[in-house]
Amino acid sequence: MKVVLENLTKKFPSRDRKNREDVIAVNDFTFEIPDGKLIGLLGPSGCGKSTTLNLISGLLKPTSGKIYFGEEDVTKVPAEHRGIGLVFQNYALYPHLTVRQNILFPLQNLKGKDKLSKEEMNKKAEEAAGLVQISELMDRKPAELSGGQQQRVAIARALVKMPRVLLLDEPLSNLDARLRLQTREEIRRIQRETGITTIFVTHDQEEAMSISDMIVVMKDGVVQQIGKPQEVYDNPKNLFVAKFLGTPPINVFDASVRGGKLYIGEEGVLEAPGVTDQECYAAIRPEGFVLKEEGAFGCELKALEVMGRDISLVIKNSASQNPALRAIIGSDTPVDVTKKQVRFELKPQKVFLFDRETEERIFC
Repeated sequence: MKVVLENLTKKFPSRDRKNREDVIAVNDFTFEIPDGKLIGLLGPSGCGKSTTLNLISGLLKPTSGKIYFGEEDVTKVPAEHRGIGLVFQNYALYPHLTVRQNILFPLQNLKGKDKLSKEEMNKKAEEAAGLVQISELMDRKPAELSGGQQQRVAIARALVKMPRVLLLDEPLSNLDARLRLQTREEIRRIQRETGITTIFVTHDQEEAMSISDMIVVMKDGVVQQIGKPQEVYDNPKNLFVAKFLGTPPINVFDASVRGGKLYIGEEGVLEAPGVTDQECYAAIRPEGFVLKEEGAFGCELKALEVMGRDISLVIKNSASQNPALRAIIGSDTPVDVTKKQVRFELKPQKVFLFDRETEERIFC
C-alpha cells in the first residue's frame, strides 16, 4: 500500500505563558512512501517522528495537509478503519491474557462482513505466531516471556489482520544490545515476507540504516533529507545530517577555502576546485583518514583503541569542534605510539564542506 503525505503539518498549543505561539511538531511534510517498502523515520528526541507516525495512524489529526493510503484520502478516517497495525515501544500487551489471546484480540473485535469464525481466527493467530517464531509460546502469559518474546507477540498482534500499513514506534528501545540486533533482523525478514508497507520510527541511526529501504532524517519537525541510507550517509545535505549519521560521529573542523585549496588551520589538506574563497566547516568521516608520515594533515595523538578489525586513534586538533576526534584505520596498520604527532592524508570522498552561516553543503 502506497502512503502519501501531502503538506502535513501538526501544531500543538503552547503551554508557555510568556510565549503563546503554537508549537509546530511537524512542518509541511510531503513524501510518498512506495508500496511494500520499509521506511525509517530518524531523528533526535522531539524532532516530530512519533507525531508523524501518530498522524499516519489516525491517533492524531493534522492541523493541515492530507494523508492518502493508495488513492484513498484517509485524513479524516478514524484509526480503527484505516487498516493499520501499530506496535508501541512498551509492547502494550494485556498481562491477564495468554499470547494466543493477545494475538486473537484484534480479530475478536471484527464486526459485520469482516467477522471471522473461531476456526478462522485461530488459524490466522497460528500463522502470525509462526511468522514471528513464537508458536511454542502460545499458552504463556506476558510475564513469563523475555523482552524480545514480548516484542514478537506485539508484532504478531499487529500483523494478524494483515494490515495495509505497519507502524512501529521505537519498538526496540527496551531491549538489550544483542537482542536489538537480533530483533531488527527479524523485523526486516517479516517485512520482506509479508510485503507490507512499514514505517519504523527510531532515534538510533544504526538501526534505521541497517534495515530501511529509505530513511527520512528529521529535525524540529522539518524534513532534512530523504534517501537510501548509504546515499544519505555518503552525501549529507547539511551539517546536521552529517553529524547525526555515523558511529563514531563525524569530525568537524573550522576551515577555509583559499585559492582553490581547503585549509584546516594553516595546513592545506585538500584541493577544493570550483569553491570560492570563504570560511567554512570541514567535516571528515572517521574512516576518511589515511595514516601517512608525509601526510598533509597533522594531529596530536592522545590514545589508541584496538577494536578487533579496526584501530581507533583518539586525536586532537586546535581547529576541531569536537572534544575528541577519532580516526578509524585498519588493525594491520602499524602505529608508533611513542610519537605525540601523527599525520594523515584525507580521502576526498569522506570530506564534506558546509557553509559557515547556513550549514548547507558546499559542493566541490
